Amino acid sequence: MSIPSIKKPVKQAKLSDVIQSQLETMILEGSLKPGQKLPSERELAKQFDVSRPSLREAIQKLEAKNLVTRRQGGGTYVSDQILGGLSDPLFALMSGNNESQFDLLEFRHGIEGMSAYYAAMRGTQADFDEIQRKHDNIGSAQLEDNYRLEAEAVFEFYLAICAASHNGVILQLANSMAALLIDNIEQNLTILAKRPDVFSQISDYRTRLMSAIVSGKPQIAWGASHRHLAFIEEVLLKMSQENSRMERSMRRMKRTEF
Repeated sequence: MSIPSIKKPVKQAKLSDVIQSQLETMILEGSLKPGQKLPSERELAKQFDVSRPSLREAIQKLEAKNLVTRRQGGGTYVSDQILGGLSDPLFALMSGNNESQFDLLEFRHGIEGMSAYYAAMRGTQADFDEIQRKHDNIGSAQLEDNYRLEAEAVFEFYLAICAASHNGVILQLANSMAALLIDNIEQNLTILAKRPDVFSQISDYRTRLMSAIVSGKPQIAWGASHRHLAFIEEVLLKMSQENSRMERSMRRMKRTEF
């Protein structure tokens, strides 16, 4: 005679844990960014349709995990130290190293290619509208004739693509390396300024990339991303070789003066 199984009651998740999980997801996917102020308790309680004590408990748990910080009389903020582990002094050293600039371009081949592929595959219309807006912002930044502003606009364009990939790891990795990547883009722009003829070609490559993504063509988007970066890398390498030859020529000329 078989003994009937005893059914255990399903344990319901605690409401504060559910709220905590949802807020953590918003942080992970980039809806809540490092340093961003959270809405007031009243607004969040209304948004989640929960009581304020449950919400307050969820925020306390996030604070214990160092995901948010409270400022006396100033509200609650997503911790701007979430990505601190990746903000290493080594990054500053890499930023000033010429060889590392090419290493970063190779790294960008991987992360930007993947994000373009998945953005084309998973992106929503809202994502595509944001990518288009960030793309247009690059043109506005170029009118300012300020390479730092342009570099920041280019990075924001790529960050919008990362967000559209709906891959939290890609997005947070790109966010964690923001300063380094912006420096890399700025340095590239400064060097490429000696070849103004290439700027229109770079813009064309970027436009093709955007078009492939918003058209929902993953393979074409991946290829467009690689062709764009490969073109920049090729021009920079040629310019580096030309500078090296010029420096050798100058040294030879100086020796003949003695």
